[in-house]
Amino acid sequence: MDSVDYHPRRDQLVYTFGGAAPVLRVKPGTALNLWSEDAFNNALTSVDDMSAEKVDLNFVNPQTGPFYVEGAEPGDTLVLHIAALRPARDYGASATIPFFGGLTGTDRTALLQDPLPDKTWIYQVDTARQTVGFSARYGDFELALPLEPMLGTVGVAPPGGEVRSSLVPERFGGNMDAPDVKAGTTVYLGINQPGALFSLGDGHYRQGEGEACGTAVEGAMHSTIIVELVKGGAPAWPRLETDGAWMAVGSSRPMEDSWRIGQVEMVRWLGELYGLHQMDAYQLLTQTALAPIANAVDANYSVVVKAPKALFPAASAYDGIHDELRRRSAELL
Repeated sequence: MDSVDYHPRRDQLVYTFGGAAPVLRVKPGTALNLWSEDAFNNALTSVDDMSAEKVDLNFVNPQTGPFYVEGAEPGDTLVLHIAALRPARDYGASATIPFFGGLTGTDRTALLQDPLPDKTWIYQVDTARQTVGFSARYGDFELALPLEPMLGTVGVAPPGGEVRSSLVPERFGGNMDAPDVKAGTTVYLGINQPGALFSLGDGHYRQGEGEACGTAVEGAMHSTIIVELVKGGAPAWPRLETDGAWMAVGSSRPMEDSWRIGQVEMVRWLGELYGLHQMDAYQLLTQTALAPIANAVDANYSVVVKAPKALFPAASAYDGIHDELRRRSAELL
């Protein structure tokens, strides 16, 4: 398997999906060893740092990429298997930001209330114990939480020549902030532009479902990604596959539309997997689906709709490419 290492300089980071020239051309089957910067651009390194003073909102969620995949054309399916994620620093940062987050007034939910305090929390990473340490800002409470690395952003160039902020999740992927985008997961994205032009970033050392305050334990990340291509079959919205579930991600506002998108995409996928009539797939999904909230804070909200594989007969999505990539990943690592 071909392997490529890429560690961008700061001036090579991008902050959009679409609108940027590719940094590398890669062939399907390539393993990429990538480094990505944290969502704050490493501006928050101490509890004394405040986002209003340190974070430039024009340069948040920096992306590593985009990468041009040879042979990829609109209508094809980009397949990205996350073989490994490792923290690139021994600390991560989270923050409450005035008028941002799921439990405060925002510019879209206008309320007569004071903003939340601008506060930063630093989590120390213990790689030996595989934990991140929470320390209270308003007391003496401390807690070691399991390290659960994930990628907040992964996406392709949008259709129609659009350029979208790396803060936005949409049908091209983007800032979905889904905890299921972790090692062992295969991501399927519909390709809109020649070469796919995919990028990734916004590493989280852990995050609860919903990302309620608006920021996870944000950290720089080492990622090992296997790139593959399926000709045709582009999903309308991002799909995820793990050993235990098939998933679809919907991103919109209001949140019920995100849920609807994920449900409709999973109805389609179950129809493809089992040859089911739409109404039969709808009925079956109704009785089996899980629907965790990925984020309730981004420009669009994201909901993941899951079909647990254990409830269904064995089936192969995209000719079993997830199982093949899991095998290749094990050999690679």
